[in-house]
Amino acid sequence: MMNHNMQMQKETGKILHRKFLSENIGLLLMAPVFLLLMFIVSNLYQLPAEYAFYLTSIFLILWVTTLCMQYRGFRKRTEQYEKESKEKQESNSKESRQWEELQEKQDFFALWAHQIKTPIAALNLLLQGEKQDAAVCRQELFKIESYVEMALNYLRFEEMSNDLVLERNSLEQLVRQVVKKYAAIFIYNHISIQLEHLDYTVLTDEKWFCFALEQILSNALKYTKQGSVKISAEESANGLRVLVKDTGIGIRSEDLPRIFEKGFTGYNGRMDKKASGLGLYLCKGVCEKLGHGISVASKEGDGTTVMITLQCEKVQQGDLVNM
Repeated sequence: MMNHNMQMQKETGKILHRKFLSENIGLLLMAPVFLLLMFIVSNLYQLPAEYAFYLTSIFLILWVTTLCMQYRGFRKRTEQYEKESKEKQESNSKESRQWEELQEKQDFFALWAHQIKTPIAALNLLLQGEKQDAAVCRQELFKIESYVEMALNYLRFEEMSNDLVLERNSLEQLVRQVVKKYAAIFIYNHISIQLEHLDYTVLTDEKWFCFALEQILSNALKYTKQGSVKISAEESANGLRVLVKDTGIGIRSEDLPRIFEKGFTGYNGRMDKKASGLGLYLCKGVCEKLGHGISVASKEGDGTTVMITLQCEKVQQGDLVNM
C-alpha cells in the first residue's frame, strides 16, 4: 500500500513538472537564446570578457529569480486547484450519500406502506361485519403496531450508535419480554413455544436486542403454520449462541445467501404476498452495530434456525420453561 502511494506521488510530481515546463517554455528558452546571442555579439564586437561575464550574470540572476517566482505561483495555483477539487469532490460525495440515504428511506416507506395496508384492509373488513372477532381484530392491530414500530426504528437506525446502552441483561428476561408480546398470536395460531437453557447474562442493549429478536420471531410465526418455535442458548467457541428454531416451511437454498439483503423476500416471501424483506435486513444491521453475529440455517420444508452470537456469563436460574 505504501509503495503504491509513493508511486502515485511520483506520477503526480512528473505530471506537474511537465505542466510547468509546457506553460513556461518561452521563459525557459530565453536562457540558451540569450547565451547564444551574447556569444555572437561578444565575438562580433570584441566585447571585453569581464563586461560579457557581468552582463550574463545579471541576466542569469534575473532569469532564475523570474523562474522561481513563476514556479512558486504555479505551485500556489496548483494547490488551490487541488484544494477546490477536493472540496468539490467531498461536496459531491456528501450530496451523493445524502441522495442515497433519501432514496433508501423512500424505498423503505414504499415497502412499509405496502405492508401496512394489509392489516388495515383486514381490520376494515372485520369492522364492517355484523359480528367482530375480537381476537382477529387484536391481531391486525398488533401487526399495525409492529409495522409502525419498525418504521420508527428504521428512522432511528442511522443514529443508533448514539442511542446504545450496552449493559448486562438477563437473556431469559429479554426473551420472555419478546415472547410475551407475541403470546396472543402463538395461542391463536396454536403454535407452541419452548424456552430452553436461557440462564445467561448477556452484554447488549435491551431495546435494540429485543427489536432484533422480535423480527426473527415475527418471521418464525409468519412461516410456521403449525408446530412449534424453540428459543434456546448454547455456548460456543465464539461466545453464546441464541437460537430461534421453528418448524415452518424453511428457506430455499438459493435464497439463503440473500436473506439479509434489503427488500429481498425470496420465493416464500413472494408466495406470502405480505413480506417486505425489511425485517431481517434491519435485524442484521442492528446485530452488527451491537457487535453480535447473526446467521441462518434452513432447509426447505424442514424449518429455519436463526442464530445470534454474543458475549455472555452463566447465571444460576432455571433452564427449562415450556409454554
